[in-house]
Amino acid sequence: MLRITGSSLRHFLLERKSSVGYSSYSSEAKMSRPVQARRLEGIDKNVWVEFVKLAATYSTVNLGQGFPDFPPPDFLKEAFVRALTGENHMLHQYTRAFGHPPLVKILAQYFGKLLGQDLDPMTNVMVTVGAYQALFCCFQAFVDEGDEVIIIEPFFDCYEPMVKMAGGMPVFVPLRPKAPKDGKLMSSADWQLDPAELASKFSERTKAIVLNSPNNPLGKVFSRGELELIADLCVKHDVLCISDEVYEWLVYDGKEHIRIASLQGMWDRTVIIGSAGKTFSATGWKVGWTMGPNRLLQHLRTVHQNSVYHCATVAQEAVAQGFQRELELYGKPESYFIQLPKELQQKRDWLVQSLDAVGMKPIVPEGTYFLVADISEFKSDVPDVADSDEPYDSRFAKWMVKNKGLAAIPLSAFYCGAHKNNYNHFIRFCFAKEEATLKAANDILQKWKLEKTSP
Repeated sequence: MLRITGSSLRHFLLERKSSVGYSSYSSEAKMSRPVQARRLEGIDKNVWVEFVKLAATYSTVNLGQGFPDFPPPDFLKEAFVRALTGENHMLHQYTRAFGHPPLVKILAQYFGKLLGQDLDPMTNVMVTVGAYQALFCCFQAFVDEGDEVIIIEPFFDCYEPMVKMAGGMPVFVPLRPKAPKDGKLMSSADWQLDPAELASKFSERTKAIVLNSPNNPLGKVFSRGELELIADLCVKHDVLCISDEVYEWLVYDGKEHIRIASLQGMWDRTVIIGSAGKTFSATGWKVGWTMGPNRLLQHLRTVHQNSVYHCATVAQEAVAQGFQRELELYGKPESYFIQLPKELQQKRDWLVQSLDAVGMKPIVPEGTYFLVADISEFKSDVPDVADSDEPYDSRFAKWMVKNKGLAAIPLSAFYCGAHKNNYNHFIRFCFAKEEATLKAANDILQKWKLEKTSP
């Protein structure tokens, strides 16, 4: 009787399958039917994938992506270490799906004070994997096939594909720049909505409007009058407002961040989105949140529980402790929410001076990590290409990182396809960087200026 051991048996069976044409059958059995869902059509390209790769390959100074290269505050890092190494071993396990109880409780307490609302931490707050997932939950929860969503340009680039993935139709309305008087530098406040144009975008098909204030990439902080215009149209047309407020603490020159949900008639129709990454300079922790009435958040919870379900417990615990500290220091000079914008305003002013000195005209931002600069005077370095499908600022930014080692993001990436060439002579810089990083950027710019002026 023939006995075959385990390894020999596998070898015998593989040879037998091969002898009866198994290999040829296997190659013929490859799938031929389309596998991509229709909702992914046309949204596969992403500016960050392309420019992050370029920055990693060529840049010596990266002012492209929006993250600080300085650490979070010591008190937050210490809170994370305590959560990670402390005796409460349950912090290494799942916590409540819709938000770690200590975090949702302190968020409700802190923001209830700012909004003038008595927030229930269990129904008015939901924690997400960063603000990015909060946005995804909103579009999936509220947007049906054929619904229109108004997006103000320039916009954070994920809004458009997320609306489309949900089956919706993005409707774009631009902020239009107005030239400043007396030769002053342009401010982000000079970019404004045309009230009649905005009103014309609302229809019976409009389900929501996306508001981003302070705005990425422009740094615009919407004024009370501008917010009241948007609020009045939302109430008139019974439209939701998805309010992306991740840069809420980063406002400069005495400007005030006004929360649209605090305006008359808006609490019941607004979802507020926030970010611990931007609040505490810890973007890699990916802790975000949504706030709003339960009648809206209950639908976000449905999306969340059927997708991500849960966010990292230790990070939530540390953020909760960070907010507890900030509540105790509310309005005091030691508050991180007061100290950080002061530091970033100095960095902003430094980069504004550096860019202006070499002829890249900066648009002075009222908030955020970012400023946009006009590159029109540098077209001799990178001439236009006739009939090119790629916007000029995109080609310029690629040339700059490859030839000068300085990374930035083209402003056209923050516009829809039809409008990309309308604002294609601007690039976006991130100034939330160490002093040494900004100095290195200044050195590159000064050297570039010398090269341009040398005979």
